[in-house]
Amino acid sequence: MSFVKVCPVDKIPAQGAIAVEVEDAPVALVRRDDTVYAVSDLCSHAEVSLAEGEVYGTTIECWLHGSCFDLRTGEPVNPPATRPIATYRVKVEDGYVYVAPRAEDAED
Repeated sequence: MSFVKVCPVDKIPAQGAIAVEVEDAPVALVRRDDTVYAVSDLCSHAEVSLAEGEVYGTTIECWLHGSCFDLRTGEPVNPPATRPIATYRVKVEDGYVYVAPRAEDAED
């Protein structure tokens, strides 16, 4: 599996998210303690940037309508969203975040 070097890990807020592009795909990177998550940056309900929303535990909230998505699986945890968002494999090496450019299914 190939990975794309995206950014230094310290560019991601300690308890928040940033929007990046990985091979033309909009991706939100979220850092929670020592773990970095990568999910689609577009809400499956309203197609607005999730990186602009709040992070609570292992969920990210869409700022427009309040849907939250599990950062580990991409599954919505409350309405109005009913469809999951894509998740991406992540690795951190030598202070940099690398993201696999192909979105993963929740079972991967």
